[in-house]
Amino acid sequence: MPFAGAAARIDSTVNGVRLGTITYSFRDLPRTPGKDNVDDLIKALTACGIGEIELYSPNIEPAPASAARPAASGPAYGVAAGPRPAPSADQIAQRKADRESLRQWRINTPASYYQATRAKFEAAGISVFAYTLGFNPDFTDDEIEAGFLQAKALGVDLIATSTTVSVAQRVAPFADKHKMRVAVHGYAKILDPNQFGSPESFSKALAMSPYMRVNLDIGHFTAANYDAVAYIKANHEIITHLHIKDRRTKDGVNEPFGDGDTPIKPVMVLLRDNKWPIRAFVEYEYPGMGTSVEEVKKCLDYLKASLV
Repeated sequence: MPFAGAAARIDSTVNGVRLGTITYSFRDLPRTPGKDNVDDLIKALTACGIGEIELYSPNIEPAPASAARPAASGPAYGVAAGPRPAPSADQIAQRKADRESLRQWRINTPASYYQATRAKFEAAGISVFAYTLGFNPDFTDDEIEAGFLQAKALGVDLIATSTTVSVAQRVAPFADKHKMRVAVHGYAKILDPNQFGSPESFSKALAMSPYMRVNLDIGHFTAANYDAVAYIKANHEIITHLHIKDRRTKDGVNEPFGDGDTPIKPVMVLLRDNKWPIRAFVEYEYPGMGTSVEEVKKCLDYLKASLV
């Protein structure tokens, strides 16, 4: 149910297919240590005409000291400048301190903070479909529990996560306890049995709990040399949403939409014609020449054209 004072919803549905983005796509937005960047994120989403999102947890968490970044003045993402230098002892110590600080913040921040955050999105006409929280091996049980409470306070019943098979086994009992769906996200690292990405690995997740689901990244799935169209046809009932990116096969690179091997257009037509409630969310990762807002708009235009 919408929060009181909610604005008219931004409608980013095209021919029955609900389009949106994971807010990770806007990671070029400025970050100030100790603060979230929700207000800048809402401006970006509004500029793109996006009415539904998968909310990436760092957007609503206080940025660590190492994350300070001014507003982008050039390309949002370019060609990598080369390997990064090894961190100093002070940098390693700071990262450890930042990680523990974030853990305590997650555990101790009251539900009212997340409710107020959701209200901001509602006031802008934006619906939060899922909460993205990357459950890593260093999560404590208290921190996992906090993640489910955060999602409830945000008003969602779905957590999307980039995690491993072993960590998912720890998370599944919490999904059962809270009766909340958890959708695992896959990558193209299919030779590692602890990684999600192959159909077989997704089956392992589904066997852990009746609340486990799949967040299919069709770009990574293609890079792993699997057929996204065939998988969606056979498994649409357990897929909550898609991440849309364009990658080359054989673990190839990210490309602008239409330049890679990912069957984006056939997937969009499949969703349209079958009227499945699977969301199609842009995940902008290729080396764009504009700001994230400009590039996400291009991605959305490509999806819209695919649905005509």
